[in-house]
Amino acid sequence: MARRLAVTFGLLIALLLLVGAGALTTARMADELHDEAVDQLAPVVRENHGVHDQAGHMHRSVRTYLLTGDATERSSYLRSRDDVFATLAMVRRHTTEAARRNLTTQERHLRAYVRIADRQAKSSPGSQGAVRLTTQAARPFAAFEAANHRLEEQLNADIERTEDRADTILDLGAWSVGLLMATGGALALYAAVRTTRALTRPLQSTVLALYRLASGDHSARAEEKGPEEIKAVARSVNVLADESDRMREIEQERAELAGVARAVGIHIREHLDVEKVLDTACAGLGEGLDADHAFVLLTEKDSPVVRVARAWSAGRGLLPAHEQPIPPVPLDVVRDHYRRGTAWCHNDLPTALAEGSPLPGAPGTFGEDVLPPDARAAAEALGLVGILVVPVGVGDQPLGAVFLARTRQDRPWRPVEIETAEFMAAGAGRALHTALLYKQETHLVEKLRALDKAKSDFLSTVSHELRTPLTSIVGYLELLKDEETGPLTEPQQHMLDVVDRNANRLRTLIEDLLTLSRIESGAFSSKKGPVDLCRLVASAADAIRPTAGAASVTVETRLPSRPLVLRADSDQLDRVLMNLLSNAVKFTPEGGKVTVRAEARDRQAVLSVSDTGMGIPADEQEKLFQRFFRASNATDAAIPGTGLGLTIVRTIVANHGGEIQVSSEEGHGTTFTALLPIADANGAAPPT
Repeated sequence: MARRLAVTFGLLIALLLLVGAGALTTARMADELHDEAVDQLAPVVRENHGVHDQAGHMHRSVRTYLLTGDATERSSYLRSRDDVFATLAMVRRHTTEAARRNLTTQERHLRAYVRIADRQAKSSPGSQGAVRLTTQAARPFAAFEAANHRLEEQLNADIERTEDRADTILDLGAWSVGLLMATGGALALYAAVRTTRALTRPLQSTVLALYRLASGDHSARAEEKGPEEIKAVARSVNVLADESDRMREIEQERAELAGVARAVGIHIREHLDVEKVLDTACAGLGEGLDADHAFVLLTEKDSPVVRVARAWSAGRGLLPAHEQPIPPVPLDVVRDHYRRGTAWCHNDLPTALAEGSPLPGAPGTFGEDVLPPDARAAAEALGLVGILVVPVGVGDQPLGAVFLARTRQDRPWRPVEIETAEFMAAGAGRALHTALLYKQETHLVEKLRALDKAKSDFLSTVSHELRTPLTSIVGYLELLKDEETGPLTEPQQHMLDVVDRNANRLRTLIEDLLTLSRIESGAFSSKKGPVDLCRLVASAADAIRPTAGAASVTVETRLPSRPLVLRADSDQLDRVLMNLLSNAVKFTPEGGKVTVRAEARDRQAVLSVSDTGMGIPADEQEKLFQRFFRASNATDAAIPGTGLGLTIVRTIVANHGGEIQVSSEEGHGTTFTALLPIADANGAAPPT
């Protein structure tokens, strides 16, 4: 293209220079001819006229003298006579050769005339001699005028020819310039059209190819024709299109591999069993990445080597556990590889083995020393060519590595496959870590369950064993208090009251432990029937009043006038009431008050027990219903209790389809509220 443009513009410039040179030459020649006519011929014409005028003046002066006898005319003749010859001499110096010959002729005739005129000037005016001389003088003067006239005509003809030549030259120059300009314009048009076609047609092909590529026609290519620059542009477009095809193929392969990775990841995450995770990960990595062999190596506690936990081959699938195709790997190699955090790949293992040199870039001792004999033998036996190793771990703790291998020279590991292998190995590592944690937690849960069962069995056994002697103690205590063995003294009666009070506490504790044991074993159930909640509340309040009175605590009840009928287990609801009331009395100081309310609200019976006691810290209220939990202020005040009552209360309320809530402010009392479903007209509880 540059050559075409250089030739085209060079030709145009040459034509412009030629036109300019022709125009300048024509103008110069015409100017020279004009100068010749103006500067050379025209002055000679004027001077020739001057000679004629001076000669005529001289002739008139002498004739006037002869006619009039005026001496002034004679003097004028004499002056003119010298001037005319001086003018002739001056004209002769700067005129042409032909003009000089004519001027010489004029001078000869004038001198002949002057010789006669001098005689006239000396003769007497009007004399016969003067007349005769006048007749003689007329002939040379006429010859002079004829020569002068011929010179004038010759000069005028020369001037006209010169002007004609100048006009001719100007016309020829104009025609030549016009012809050159027309030729140059035609050549410029031809060169422009040809250059435009040479540029636009290949460019149009390239633009069309670009449009097709942009519209999705990935097979489009630009034609490499035209100037070299256009060819270079077309080649660049084609190279970009080829690179785009390559990148698209890579992206398509990456998308396919990503789909495989997602599918394998989903299959891996479906399992929490370590063995199934290993099986799925090993087979999924091998099949998904088109490997010939796949191995998963796992670290072992207190072991200096990392062994193969799973092995897979393209022809046989998962290999039996006793087969170990590759030997164990030193732990330091796996640790060094995991610290690097990137995969390691080598696509020409046979060459490295043949050279007996360390594997370039390999982790640990494998990259510093030659491969161990057992590892070399295993690689040769399997025919490994391209190997890819990806570390697996969580945090700063390595779990092992994924080892993928190919036995084909034409199938090296590519970057997109390495990237996918790292992604899949990372997902497998997380799943494996989760499975290992789940396995550990499962073992821990099994141990805790066994321990909890042993505890529950122990509590149940101890409670049953304590119940029998306690029954005998309470029986004999009642016999002693009834004075069937004899009268009691006041100190004896006081001691028996203390024994009776503690026996009741012990019996309550045993009942709580037995109830808790039944709850945890799933044997806790309720025998439900129609129950008037108002009657239960009044009975429980009457039962707790003696204890409250001894502690100087007032117990109030606020009950509706109509019965609140529930379908419930009366004994269990009575236990709920007694637990809540005994807690309220126990945690209320002297002079305090306990209030029990029951009402119907939105098809629910609302039972609340409020006290003006010490309250419960806000950050501990969520833990109140946990077994064996006691508030910190109650523990600090050394108030006795086991922390089982509220657990049993919540279980009973939940077993009746209700819920229990607590509202408390430390130092300002506590309110427990139980919401229980009210029975319908037939005595049945509504569905919950």
